[in-house]
Formats: sequence, C-alpha cells, structure tokens
Amino acid sequence: MKRKRKTALRYASLSIVKEAMGASQSFKRHIPPLLFLFSIAAMLLAAARPVAVVTLPSNQQTIILAMDVSGSMRATDVQPNRLVAAQNAAKAFIAELPRHVKVGIVAFAGSAQVAQLPTVNREDLVTAIDRFQLQRATATGNAIVISLATLFPDAGIDLQSMQGGRDRQRGFSLDAEKKEKKEFTPVAPGSYTSAAIIMLTDGQRTTGVDPLEAAKIAAERGVRVYTVGIGTVDGETIGFEGWSMRVRLDEETLKAIAQKTSAEYYYAGTAGDLKKVYETLSSRLTVEKKETEVSALLAMAAAVLALLSAGLSLLWFNRIL
Repeated sequence: MKRKRKTALRYASLSIVKEAMGASQSFKRHIPPLLFLFSIAAMLLAAARPVAVVTLPSNQQTIILAMDVSGSMRATDVQPNRLVAAQNAAKAFIAELPRHVKVGIVAFAGSAQVAQLPTVNREDLVTAIDRFQLQRATATGNAIVISLATLFPDAGIDLQSMQGGRDRQRGFSLDAEKKEKKEFTPVAPGSYTSAAIIMLTDGQRTTGVDPLEAAKIAAERGVRVYTVGIGTVDGETIGFEGWSMRVRLDEETLKAIAQKTSAEYYYAGTAGDLKKVYETLSSRLTVEKKETEVSALLAMAAAVLALLSAGLSLLWFNRIL
C-alpha cells in the first residue's frame, strides 16, 4: 500500500505534465513552417544569382623562379650569403608547393638562361638551383623575357630582337630566335591564372632589356611578376674576382614591375625574411580569392530546409503541415 501511495503522490499533478506536453507540441508545430519559410527565402536569393568572394584552390599550373646569380649575391649581409640564402629559401618554397605544380628555373646575371624547364620533378629543380654559378652584371629585363618565352614557347617572344641582336643567350634551349612573332590580343594584367613569375634580385639592372618594357609584355599576357628584393637598399661596395662594384637594390623598379603586372613586391633583409616571403608566396599561389556565384549553394540549402521541414512534420504529426 505504501508503494502505491508513493506512486500516486509522484503523479498527483498530471495536469502540469499535460500542460508541459501541450506547450512542447505547440512549439514543435511552429518549427516545420518556419523551416519552410527559410527554404523559400533561400530559393528567392538563389534566383537573384548572388556572388560572394570565396577562397578556392588555385589553378596555378606553372611557376617560373627567376633568380639573380650576379656577383653581388656573394655578399654576406644576408647570412651565410645572399646566394645561399636565396637557394635555401627557393628549395623550401618548391618543397611546399602541391606536387602537380610545375616549376621552372631561370638564372640571370649579365644574361638570362633557362637552368631548368618547368617540371614536377623536385629533385631536378634542387639540382638546378645547386648548380648556380656567379657571373657579372644584372639583366633583370632579360630574366622576365626569358621566363615569358619559357611559359609561351610558341608565342614568338624574341629576346634578341628586343636587344637589337646583341647578347646571344647561350644555354637558352627554346630556340626563341627562330620563332616568328605572332599577333595576339592583349589581356588584362594579372588575368592569366595558369602561371606566374617570381623574380629575386639584389641589384639594379646594368645591362639588357629595360625591365619595365619586359614587364609590359608580361602584363599584356596577363602574367603576374612577383618581385623579391634582397640585400642592401642604400647601396654597398662589394668585391668580386679581384674587382669591386657598387650595388644598390632598385626597389622603385621592382615595385613598378609588380604593380604593372598586378602582382606584389617583397623586401627581404635577412635569410629569415626571405623564408617568410617565400612562405607567403606559397600560400598566395596555392589558394586564391575569387568572386563566385553562390546560387547553387543557396538552392541546395533551400532543398535541405524544405526536406527537413517535411520530415519533421511527418515525424511529429504524421502529416505535412
């Protein structure tokens, strides 16, 4: 009898329970229609074909590293010296890139040469970088032109005609001089997203093609030229092979090249800075922000909300509200 009495006492206030259940049912009744309204709103937004800036994997397929191997790169203001710091940073950069991205190497001093045609073989790239030999002079414009000729071997980009036939490029294996210049329609700067050029230098141009003229060619083909300055901005006298030379980083021209091609300029005063620059470039070139139409996403959200509304109605009320 005591157990029955206790049980009776436990459920003495059934009206309170019923009221609570009624409130819960009343709340549930509003959820499916609310979800359906959200579904309609999402469909209306999808019909307006909205766009949003989203971060997507880049379709970058080829990157050309144009690296300065002029005598000033032996300076030790960047430890252990500028060349070794540049080599180490370039190799780390290559290692971080997705395996499908091809990388080509152009080495330049008084002339520019293709040290390695674009390839996905990382070992070949490292070997090419380790083979760098220091030379005299700095031809930044030639580096850009040879990089473009490497990216567009059939476009008839002719370095010799731009130089009036001087300074034949030994080691340039693309036979650009045999190509006839082809007509093409200039595109918007930075619009060619399948390739990019990264040029690293520590000095100002002393010979070869005007770098701004070369940058104009790159801009007309939509190719971005990211420029990286390393070393002394104010100028320094450096000894090389028994003679001395005054070197100064021409930041103004490097910034102009980057601006003209819708790219960016980076300064690296130390080996650590240079590593960070390449890390930044790696992240910039493997993902990109694009204006993308999101109608499909909104339509999908509308469908999910509509199905959820119908499903909850059937589950709770055995009918679609």
